[in-house]
Amino acid sequence: MNPPPVLQSPLLAGLNGIRHGFFTRQGGVSRGLYDSLNVGLGSGDDPDAVTENRRRAAAAFDLPPEALTTAYQIHSATVLTAAEPWGPSRPEADGVVTTSPGVLCGALAADCAPVLIADARARVVGAVHAGWKGALGGVVEAAVAAMVAHGARPEDMTAAIGPCIGPASYEVGADFLTAFTTAAPSNARFFSPGLTADKRWFDLPAFVLSRLAAAGIPRCEWIGRDTCAEPEAFFSNRRAFKAAESDYGRLLSVIVLN
Repeated sequence: MNPPPVLQSPLLAGLNGIRHGFFTRQGGVSRGLYDSLNVGLGSGDDPDAVTENRRRAAAAFDLPPEALTTAYQIHSATVLTAAEPWGPSRPEADGVVTTSPGVLCGALAADCAPVLIADARARVVGAVHAGWKGALGGVVEAAVAAMVAHGARPEDMTAAIGPCIGPASYEVGADFLTAFTTAAPSNARFFSPGLTADKRWFDLPAFVLSRLAAAGIPRCEWIGRDTCAEPEAFFSNRRAFKAAESDYGRLLSVIVLN
């Protein structure tokens, strides 16, 4: 059995002592709406299939399934430290950081931006789930602060955004623009005119990159894959909604210290 395919960030791949990966929807056992590598424990998928998919993801990093450490994501700015894997208990949070080798920090997404951050010098890594609400609410900054608390320095960090909804797929209402410009007028630069006067296109990866840069991280990138536009490769909440589907699978992004 071949391991599930994994995408990588060139920036993170160049770091010593750290492994990472952005999984696609391929290489799992789920069927139907969840075909095939759905790792969402909170989805309506067969729990046994999700368990097997998570096992395959961990095995791709030569780790047991219990090493995979993900949170019950609530679109917050809460980031927790995992000294060891916490298993299926899944505390509520949207970021996981660790200084412990073998803890496979993971973030789930299906259009939201998965962000992996590493300080190879201090040996601190983290995985963050950054939807628009969490990104606007400060989840990136919270992750950086949590890593700094363990000896990392922003100037030594490298970050990558994995597959997420792209700027050509994310149409929002004008009220959405207002929420961002109320927080900071300069956020208007992440929006462009939509198909109608009351709509805008929102560039989520550019916004998250701006938050990473503002937090002091000098090396950041988006790997450039649009979850909504690539149905064979990725799950997408937005695409499922447009198709009137009842649910959707969740993608996994992970980072681990050797």
